[in-house]
Amino acid sequence: MPVKIRLARHGRKARPIYHIVVADSRAPRDGKYIEKVGLYNPNTNPATIDLDFEKSLDWLQKGAQPTDTCRSLLSKKGVMMKKHLLDGARKGAFSEEEAEKRFDAWQKDKETKARKAVEKIEKDKESSLKEQMEREAKVNEERAAAIAKKKTDAEEAKKAEESEDAAAEEATTVETVAEETTSEEPTAEAEAAEEEKTEE
Repeated sequence: MPVKIRLARHGRKARPIYHIVVADSRAPRDGKYIEKVGLYNPNTNPATIDLDFEKSLDWLQKGAQPTDTCRSLLSKKGVMMKKHLLDGARKGAFSEEEAEKRFDAWQKDKETKARKAVEKIEKDKESSLKEQMEREAKVNEERAAAIAKKKTDAEEAKKAEESEDAAAEEATTVETVAEETTSEEPTAEAEAAEEEKTEE
């Protein structure tokens, strides 16, 4: 019976969560399986892989064939590396203690890389949030400047209207004074003419 380590899809629409299962290759994707060895959630950043290390290693040593995706997941968790080192120790290339040392060194290196990747993601999030806040502050400043400009323009327009009204009032007063003076001049001329007539 050809046994595979593969993914079984669960979760809701457009948000899948996969169970890592050991199943007969002839069984349907989400159907009957022999044993569940882990969980894979690609919706988080970085993706969450919850794996039973010992069970998956045991099934690999028994001859279960992982699919391409499962192989990459097992490699990320170090199961494939451990299997490779144990095979080397079994063949006599080095001792089991050496295999354990090599695996521990590989695991520490992997953990530091993963930690750096998580820190980089968090730093990128913080920088993007900071940039967004700066953009929002800039937009707020531009809006405040536009509102202040509108207010000053309205005040200037009001002052201009008031000065125009004052100029119009001055013009009307000048016109009334001019009319009064012009109306007084003919009377003076008329009086002078009458005086002349009386003298004659």
